[in-house]
Amino acid sequence: MSTKVEDPAADGATATHVTEQEARQVAEDARETSWTRPSFAKGLYLGSFDLSLIHPHPQPSREEAERGGAFLAKLQSYCKTLDAARIERDGLIPDEYLAGLTELGVFGMKIPRKYGGLGLSLTYYGRALQLLGSVHPAFGALVSAHQSIGVPEPVKIFGTEEQKKEYLPRCAAGAITAFLLTEPDVGSDPARMGCTAVPSADGSEYVLDGVKLWTTNGVIAEIVVVMATVPGRTLPDGTETKGGISAFIVEADTPGITVENRNSFMGLRGIENGVTRFHQVRVPAANRLGREGQGLKIALTTLNTGRLSIPGMCAATGKWTLKIAREWSNARTQWGKPVGQHEAVGKKIAFLAATAFALEAVFELSAALADSGMKDVRIEAALAKLWSSEMAYRCADELVQIRGGRGYETAESLAARGERAVPAEQLLRDMRINRIFEGSTEIMHLLIAREAVDAHLNAAGDLASTTASMAQKGKAAMAASGFYAKWLPQLAVGKGMDPRSYNEFGPLAKHLRYVERESRKLARQTFYGMGRWQAKLEYKQVFLGRIVDIGAELFAMAACCSRAEMLRLDDPTRGRHALELADAFCGQARIRVDALFTDLWHNTDDGDRRLSSGVLAGDYGWLEQGIIDVSEGTGPWIAAAAPGPSGKENQHRKYR
Repeated sequence: MSTKVEDPAADGATATHVTEQEARQVAEDARETSWTRPSFAKGLYLGSFDLSLIHPHPQPSREEAERGGAFLAKLQSYCKTLDAARIERDGLIPDEYLAGLTELGVFGMKIPRKYGGLGLSLTYYGRALQLLGSVHPAFGALVSAHQSIGVPEPVKIFGTEEQKKEYLPRCAAGAITAFLLTEPDVGSDPARMGCTAVPSADGSEYVLDGVKLWTTNGVIAEIVVVMATVPGRTLPDGTETKGGISAFIVEADTPGITVENRNSFMGLRGIENGVTRFHQVRVPAANRLGREGQGLKIALTTLNTGRLSIPGMCAATGKWTLKIAREWSNARTQWGKPVGQHEAVGKKIAFLAATAFALEAVFELSAALADSGMKDVRIEAALAKLWSSEMAYRCADELVQIRGGRGYETAESLAARGERAVPAEQLLRDMRINRIFEGSTEIMHLLIAREAVDAHLNAAGDLASTTASMAQKGKAAMAASGFYAKWLPQLAVGKGMDPRSYNEFGPLAKHLRYVERESRKLARQTFYGMGRWQAKLEYKQVFLGRIVDIGAELFAMAACCSRAEMLRLDDPTRGRHALELADAFCGQARIRVDALFTDLWHNTDDGDRRLSSGVLAGDYGWLEQGIIDVSEGTGPWIAAAAPGPSGKENQHRKYR
């Protein structure tokens, strides 16, 4: 049973304490469980490799390409006038830069033209983020927080026509927005949300109380989307309503809203991220998005495509690290020849080149599928975010290693010594957040795994329940045997065993045959895991993480082969190079996939679990002796000591 306790960080708002089962149920209730459109990635995890779902992937119309290309050309010209060093030095994006972006229409890129936006596709939006993020990642954070998950996206999808007419033109005209979900003590567990929205007696408004943490753009936003819990109650007509987590559009200058802190981080030094407190904030009922209790579903739906902003910016990272590594490795000489000609460095350059191609392929494919609207891309978008954030960070790390001391030295220091100001160490700091943003790697593993094993859980029924009786489990076993009797034989053979399959892809055919074979193997291994652990499978997070990572690599391999073949048909010279890049990437990815398959069953997971339990129990406290912990004595870890409402003015920067 859930309980509520006073939260000192929330000015009287209550933080909900729930059981693990209740928390899981809240997340499960918000999941989209129907699959009305095909999903290539879902098929991968079930052993069904249907290349026709992604190849050739949809291309923009001529009109879309012309409008998108013209916008990118203007944006590129403007971006060349921006001083990234100024942002890094001052820790903020100058007002005149924001005004310039507003004039170009950057804040309305995805907003339909009928509401004053540019109406660009996700593909061109992502390419724009590549340009902006390559100048400074703070631009990417600003624009994506506003447009991918801020007010424009949920209003466009879930808003009433009145809400769209009121807010979308303002957003397109430069009214910066933010999305407020996380709280000081609530991250990926929304069931414990403490921010409340209590309806008035006549139902005309809600009163918001609580604190939101890490509010990207929240420090400067004019409009925000806030997630808050509405209490269940009896309506005047006697109807019972459950309430639940709900979404609200809130004007940032509403009385009772206080921005209490502008947070600082290891990277993204121009990001406007803070702590926002709501104290008796009155919000008209007309500003509620969707129904009461629909807030978490709104958030998850928004993130499905919103996550594609990160792969776009990661693709830019791949390109930039390759460019800098190539230039440096040709110019720097050691032992009589350029360092790039030494095999140890050359291997890193090969990794950067192959991965840069793959990062772009994964983004372009995922965005194209989302733009077409013909496929369900919730798994593809999640895989693209997960895989791209991990691989782009590896690219940044390899670049620092290739440049050695100059990779570790700041651009400002390099410039002071008269050298080229290459911000390699900054990139490493900036890219680190993408493995946490919009769902950490660990959370993405769980989210994707839940979708990947959905068919098994449905087939298993009460076998996958920790509360079912033996009789119920026996009945479920009979039903499951029928499903698996039909499904398992399909995993025995496939096109990947025919050496003539996919020969139209030339040298890449062998890689597609590999993906097909490993997709069936992945499904079989998931089935073995289900048979071994049954209801306990959902707690085998490391096992499931490896299952997800294998699928991610297979997805990236398929994306590379598709993109290379499309480029070959479009431009034979460029296409020949694309085939070489895709071949190299697939070779590297196959080694990673083989290692992950081995690790599924040959690992130290059980011992590591026992060791971590001992560490948490304090058994190895002696190992921590002999150091000074400078963080001790600096106050509570959870930011609960911020001052309460004082009637002070909101601390928003003004641009216009």
